[in-house]
Amino acid sequence: MRIEGIGQCSAMGLDDARIRRAFALLDEGIAAGVIPGAVASIGRNGQFVSYTAGEAVTGAAGPIPVRPDTLYDCASLTKIVVTLPLILMLLEEGRIRLDDPVIRFLPQFSQAGKSDVTIRHLLTHTSGLIPFTDMHSHGWDLDAIIDFVLSQPLENPPGKQVAYSDMGYIVLGHIASLLYEGPLSRIAADRLLIPLGMTDTQFCPPAALRWRIAATEWYPYEKGPRWGDVHDENAYAMGGVSGHAGLFATASDLSRYATMWLGGGVIEGRRILSPAAIGLAVRNHTVAACGGSRGLGWALKGDNFDASGDLLSAASYGHTGFTGTSIYVDPDNRITIVLLTNRVHFGRDRDIYRIRDVFHNAVAASIIDR
Repeated sequence: MRIEGIGQCSAMGLDDARIRRAFALLDEGIAAGVIPGAVASIGRNGQFVSYTAGEAVTGAAGPIPVRPDTLYDCASLTKIVVTLPLILMLLEEGRIRLDDPVIRFLPQFSQAGKSDVTIRHLLTHTSGLIPFTDMHSHGWDLDAIIDFVLSQPLENPPGKQVAYSDMGYIVLGHIASLLYEGPLSRIAADRLLIPLGMTDTQFCPPAALRWRIAATEWYPYEKGPRWGDVHDENAYAMGGVSGHAGLFATASDLSRYATMWLGGGVIEGRRILSPAAIGLAVRNHTVAACGGSRGLGWALKGDNFDASGDLLSAASYGHTGFTGTSIYVDPDNRITIVLLTNRVHFGRDRDIYRIRDVFHNAVAASIIDR
């Protein structure tokens, strides 16, 4: 275990012994074979304490130890780190409204009775679109995949049911690309990642960075783990760039992103989003729908996908990624928590869910100046 910044705990209003206990829980997860390794970053009062342990790559392909700057496949964190803020920027610029129908921007989306689906529905997973479908085994190119998504029928009426859907964020990423007139990867870099100082975060990392990347799942047909390419099969088929998955990032970069949200859209004096957009995104938009408690993009306290544990405040919000990643913001306790693992390296059945909950509980219990 490597801990950096433990001497700052007092200035952060954290009990250092309790923070060590929180990190020890991650050590236990590594020892139990639930996760091969992890990087965690906790931010409060403008300072950070971080944890690094375990291996980024194991077995015949490794071992390669985790480093503080290890790049992790973010999986669905892409939805809230890239797609959500780009859509919020379009909202701020007056180019879209939340309740604009999707067909205003994508007329072909009207197929199969989807004319009433809005931008808000897509952001809150209440569009009625199917959660997931195999688009990677057909040999389709990007245009064919987009056409397929736009042609899909609804499983539920819009606005009635929270049903987490990758499809909705593929559509949102496509809308951002159309309105900003460029590929999603470049738009994200120019409008978000570079202004935020997220210097390591990227889609499709080059082979030269492979030694810094945590490998994901072992695929027999690849004779090794997926390593440096996106784990999500549909994003992989789309060239590694999509509104629902594909981003790679370090814990320190994601901590900067979370800090921007905690700061009302500002980081180090630079405004990325307005306080109005931040407030709108973390408000519950699914009170009238069944099955969840969703902001715009974010999972709120009590949502079916909420991984905040028991002790973070009712105002906390966050998101997880299938590969074993998570980011949480608790504005009442003025704290951000990023946890990056590659739990799928050992298989998709590893119980990262309990580790997240107990880790978040231990971090929340370390706060001594509420």
